[in-house]
Amino acid sequence: MNTLIILTAALLPAILLLLYIWKKDAQPEPTFWLVKAVMWGVMICIPVAILEFGIQSLLFGEDGEPSSFIGTTMDAFLVAAIPEETFKLFALWMVLRKNPYFDEHFDGIVYAVSVGLGFAALENIGYVFGDEEWLSTAIARALLAVPGHYAFAVLMGYYYSVYHFVDRSPKTAACILLVPVMAHGIYDAIAFSGRVNPYIGGLSSFTLIWFCIKMHEVAKMKVLTLIDKDTLGQ
Repeated sequence: MNTLIILTAALLPAILLLLYIWKKDAQPEPTFWLVKAVMWGVMICIPVAILEFGIQSLLFGEDGEPSSFIGTTMDAFLVAAIPEETFKLFALWMVLRKNPYFDEHFDGIVYAVSVGLGFAALENIGYVFGDEEWLSTAIARALLAVPGHYAFAVLMGYYYSVYHFVDRSPKTAACILLVPVMAHGIYDAIAFSGRVNPYIGGLSSFTLIWFCIKMHEVAKMKVLTLIDKDTLGQ
């Protein structure tokens, strides 16, 4: 029974955000393609974990823990943000490259969020089950980490759709990966900074909350922009 409760706590944030973005789609995508996108997000967790372990060991040695602010920033970008967002983009491309239903601007966000939250759901299971204080971990990640993956995915899906339907410039192509990597890296750099100096842990927490609020404001704007594009195009 306890295992079921913990599993529910780990999965519920991703499920609710998935339902939210799916309901935003005026012309819903076929269930098969949505599930396929989620499963791609789940499947990339294993190669991402292996790659992250290798990079972390290479950068920080056997203990794998950075001991400076430069180290935690490197950890945030090189170990977490770049590998994770790169594999998410690969998964998104695999879902959309021969998808006949990718025919609206908002679809890019729908599929990117499906991939991102598939990844976040399995990652969250690992964190929540791996901590004896699972309830506090589940709450913290439900409020910050899982919504963070949602916001990174919105940014990726937005630029993917803009590139596909509107602007095939190199700048837009670069933004598909660069923008979510920057958002993810900054998020993790703030979150990881408390490891080096616990005295700034409280400040880091407030800064992280502020950054998440701003990031979600941007994500909301991107969602509404593409919904408006599809509405005006009908």
